[in-house]
Amino acid sequence: MCLDIDDTLIDFTAGARAAVHRLVGRDDLWPAWQAVTDEHHARAVAGEFDHDTMRRTRTRAFLADLGAWVDEDAVAVLEDRRLAHMRGGWRLFPDTVPCLDWLRAAGLRIAAVTNASGPHQRARLADLGLARFFDAVLSPASTGTAKPDPRIFHAACDQLGAPPAQTLHVGDRLDLDAEAARAAGLHGVWLDRTAAGPPPDLPVVDSLAALPALLVTEYRTPTVTSGFGLPTPRR
Repeated sequence: MCLDIDDTLIDFTAGARAAVHRLVGRDDLWPAWQAVTDEHHARAVAGEFDHDTMRRTRTRAFLADLGAWVDEDAVAVLEDRRLAHMRGGWRLFPDTVPCLDWLRAAGLRIAAVTNASGPHQRARLADLGLARFFDAVLSPASTGTAKPDPRIFHAACDQLGAPPAQTLHVGDRLDLDAEAARAAGLHGVWLDRTAAGPPPDLPVVDSLAALPALLVTEYRTPTVTSGFGLPTPRR
């Protein structure tokens, strides 16, 4: 069993958006922040710089686009403040721990598959009490690749000791998670918390609370006692 982390288990966007708002005093710049982040994250995955350098370079570029030219020392201070505020705003979705408890009770091994920094994600999982649920954490630094590349999914399967055809991956991104996992030979499930609408021929759940039902009814996972009911998964 593989799971994405940010915006799947942890409400990352809410904390990140609040931190950007605090950085610039405006909430309407979140799309611009996301665009700059995507660009710089891709450069970090390609090996152009490490994660910490990426954060500072990204923030400096974002501020420059707003006409605010700041030196490296000032950027480092601002970025550290933004990061501290963001960390203080991280929250688990209410369905996260009950779902992970169910998966463990069902006897499933679990890997986290993330495109973020491995050390930062491990620290985040530990801080929020989730580290105990995971047998492995796969990141670009540990695998040399990132979603949607099939190799990161195959590396997760190797860590779990399960073939792709017997492994399911769940994440909030249709392209990087569900579709990419399916292309890699895994079973891909899209966690669509906003109910934007299901794509054809791909399982969709709008909450992790629906995942046990999907596993029991469609993937023949042995039924275990849990606090969940068995809601009908969307398709």
